[in-house]
Amino acid sequence: MKLDSKIPGGPLESKWDRYRFELKLVNPANKRKFEIIVVGTGLAGASASASLAELGYSVKTFCIHDTARRAHSIAAQGGINAAKNYPGDGDSIQRLFYDTIKGGDFRAREANVYRLAQISNQIIDQCVAQGVPFAREYAGLLSNRSFGGAQVSRTFYARGQTGQQLLLGAYGAMMRQVNAGRVTMFPRRDLVDLVVINGQARGIVVRNLVTGELESYAAHAVVLATGGYGNVFYLSTNGASSNVNAAWRAYKNGALFANPSFTQIHPTCIPVHGTYQSKLTLMSESLRNDGRVWVPKNPGDTRPPDRIPESERNYFLESKYPSFGNLVPRDVASRNVKQVCDQGLGVGPTKYAVYLDLRDAIRRDGVAVVQKKYGNLFQMYERITGQSPWELPMMIYPAVHYTMGGLWVDYDLMSNIPGLFVLGECNFSDHGANRLGASALMQGLADGYFIIPYTIGGYLAGTRIPDVGQDHDAFKESINQVSKILERLLSIRGNHTPSYFHRELGRILWEYVGMSRDEVGMTKAKEMISRLRDEFWQSLTVPGSRKDLNQTLERANRVTDFLEFAELMVDDALSREESCGCHFNVAFQTQEHEALRMDETCSYVAAWEYQGEGKAAALHREPLRFEYVELATRSYK
Repeated sequence: MKLDSKIPGGPLESKWDRYRFELKLVNPANKRKFEIIVVGTGLAGASASASLAELGYSVKTFCIHDTARRAHSIAAQGGINAAKNYPGDGDSIQRLFYDTIKGGDFRAREANVYRLAQISNQIIDQCVAQGVPFAREYAGLLSNRSFGGAQVSRTFYARGQTGQQLLLGAYGAMMRQVNAGRVTMFPRRDLVDLVVINGQARGIVVRNLVTGELESYAAHAVVLATGGYGNVFYLSTNGASSNVNAAWRAYKNGALFANPSFTQIHPTCIPVHGTYQSKLTLMSESLRNDGRVWVPKNPGDTRPPDRIPESERNYFLESKYPSFGNLVPRDVASRNVKQVCDQGLGVGPTKYAVYLDLRDAIRRDGVAVVQKKYGNLFQMYERITGQSPWELPMMIYPAVHYTMGGLWVDYDLMSNIPGLFVLGECNFSDHGANRLGASALMQGLADGYFIIPYTIGGYLAGTRIPDVGQDHDAFKESINQVSKILERLLSIRGNHTPSYFHRELGRILWEYVGMSRDEVGMTKAKEMISRLRDEFWQSLTVPGSRKDLNQTLERANRVTDFLEFAELMVDDALSREESCGCHFNVAFQTQEHEALRMDETCSYVAAWEYQGEGKAAALHREPLRFEYVELATRSYK
């Protein structure tokens, strides 16, 4: 299979402008004749639904929650990047582009990343016009703060709830179109299959989570904006409903899955505190803007942090990376936090934690200023841990967060299946092996507001799309196949819940395919996952009925896909013989124990093709070419 990324020619700065001009257009009067399905109502999905409907398309939008406002985008607390250069500290589109390429350890496409940097400024203007309450300076200008991986302040924020405020803006725009009749909302629906007819994505099958009924919907194009798959690890910072189902069902229908082992480990998470904990809570990376990360210099020091004098504190990020200090990228910070804990310097009951201390900022700026920046984050930490961060430093430890892998897409954000577009975290395109903080919101809104309205029009105008209704045999066959899977899950009658298998899977992945990896461990993980899958189909128990509200059946359906997907993750990790980003293969490291890339052999996008049940996936490589940045060993010292 030849992968055509459709990267336009010409200078980097003009690729997107020229490409938009060359795209075919849909006559405004004809737009209402086209129906588009959008799955997901986070920032990417809500902004896409609003923008496409505003243009005149008929949009059907599907949401797994009871309301779009529960989408996981609300959890992105810290901010959104843009190259406005309001502080006048040297930022530019070129610098944002370079920081993103470098932060992703040179494993992303130049053209996609540059387009993202270009669009970033438009996003801020759009959101301000919607009334998003960004923080402002005394003079009225929008305020900025620093984030990891950059030496300029380019992150716009709304205290510690930026994702929520941005989502309310996109949600309001979408609901305006619902009121106008151009968007039809379908809440509490779970995508269980993608329908492909004559090689084109033509619809979906969903399960109504309230009634249990399987429903089918046809359209001229399908847009997936269903987020990432971090919950394959069981414990992650993602909401409990975040899953891989939509992307995985698309993969099994022919869509390529790119870089599935590229998952981000976020350094600023509240440590695990119980065996049966169901998820982890993220403390925003924005706290590293003012917070200092440290551990006691002496192993086994159990004194309270406020009784450890300055001379006996190890500010290990500041000493090791003096240029960036506590604002090194997430992957670098996470590896170093794990390293000091493995050396016996960790703190807290489990010793798998370090301190994130805002004492100096509170003394320097005063309580009122810090409260204005981070107040709700302090409240959240105190409610969860029972400790006041005003009196003692926060304790943090790395946790699975964002996923850089996802369905393969070209420059149009279209998968290799014509008519299947993939937005936001669900695709692989912009972040390489590590995402810089505050870039998730940027990508989701860029894809939904400013890219898909152009590229989907080019597809619809330039492609012959025969009329297809949900009475087509392909929809009937899909419903039949999904029904068999659900009935099989209900018929096993074993003695373990879906959560039991999910938890066991997460332990395997975290241990052997987590922050550090080696070939022996990954091979062992693959064998363990295979055995766990066999046990799942023999020992699962799912009470209740298929045609009813049945949350255990929902979870079982997700775990089914997680178990299959986990094997592909391990295959991808084994095939990539290098260390890059947070994907630290111990066989590939520098003398200073930093990640060692192998650019001659591994400068590619790994795109995996489904070959059928029980068969190994086929690996296709899309070479990454760098014309505008020089490949170099990352240094934040």
